[in-house]
Amino acid sequence: MRRAPVRRWVATRRCCSKEWQGEGRCRAERCEDTMNQKQLNAFRMVMRHGTITAASRAMNVSQPAVSRMLADLEASIGFPLLHRPGGKAVPTREAYEFFQEVERMFYGLDRLGQVAEDIRALNRAFCRVASMPMVSFELLPQTLKRIVTEHPGIDISHDVHTSPRILDLLASRQIDLGIAQTDPGRKDVEVLAAYRTNCVCVMSPKHRLASRREIRPGDLDGEPMVALNFRTLTYTYLMRCFAEAGVAPKIVTETQPSYSACALAALDVGIAVVDPITPGIFGDRVRVVPFSPSVPFDYQVLKPTGTPMSRAATEFFNLFQETIASQPHFGEQVHNKTA
Repeated sequence: MRRAPVRRWVATRRCCSKEWQGEGRCRAERCEDTMNQKQLNAFRMVMRHGTITAASRAMNVSQPAVSRMLADLEASIGFPLLHRPGGKAVPTREAYEFFQEVERMFYGLDRLGQVAEDIRALNRAFCRVASMPMVSFELLPQTLKRIVTEHPGIDISHDVHTSPRILDLLASRQIDLGIAQTDPGRKDVEVLAAYRTNCVCVMSPKHRLASRREIRPGDLDGEPMVALNFRTLTYTYLMRCFAEAGVAPKIVTETQPSYSACALAALDVGIAVVDPITPGIFGDRVRVVPFSPSVPFDYQVLKPTGTPMSRAATEFFNLFQETIASQPHFGEQVHNKTA
């Protein structure tokens, strides 16, 4: 009695520009006969929907196209995924095992798609910002409020430091953006925007000069003064102004930051010459008088040199600029570099 021939699955296709038959994949060195996402998705749809017809509807492609992708996938992986008795497509045992891994792969792809969407929509963004005290009482809170309202997915870390500390944090890339006064000669930080204000005199409302409409260097000759730290640019500019006028104020103490100088001026320790923004915190506890000639108080928005800005940092920077532009007392922009 003759034995029935053993049926073997044989793949026939064109590979490496040659017609070939055999089990498994072509072993030619340059064969690019590999599975792809479209083939895997066709297999996934057949397993999910039960038939090639239903899978073709779900994919919005023809049945022959689905069958062709399945045949290509089988030839690529080297084992059959479907038996086709009577024209039906019945998954093999290996197909069920393979399907589990395919589902895991597509779950990962779907997850990547969601992550990409979150990044695009700024739903999982983070930005580290440090600012000098002057802008931290009013300007930064207004900007942060807009970030929280308009981009709730952006997490902002905000710290207040002196300018030298902020420059160090930028240089070591511990923060994304800094708002501080910088030395123009520094190469490890990059200026995105620069703003200029003019210093004002701050004193107790009881001070003898409190009624003046303007204070000039000669008015401060021998006058007790609270000076900002000698390392600050403001100190340098102010001392140069006094030297040119030939006057010598009596500096009773140096302090940093401007908030501390204003607090001492409010107690009538001496007159302070500071930025025009900080005194607003003290209300009627101090008297603010313009100083002439102008002594600039500049500050900059900075980032680490050679480091591209994240989308979150760019959005923060843009909102910061808009906030300043809407309120001129925060300063006039004297430099801007597109982020």
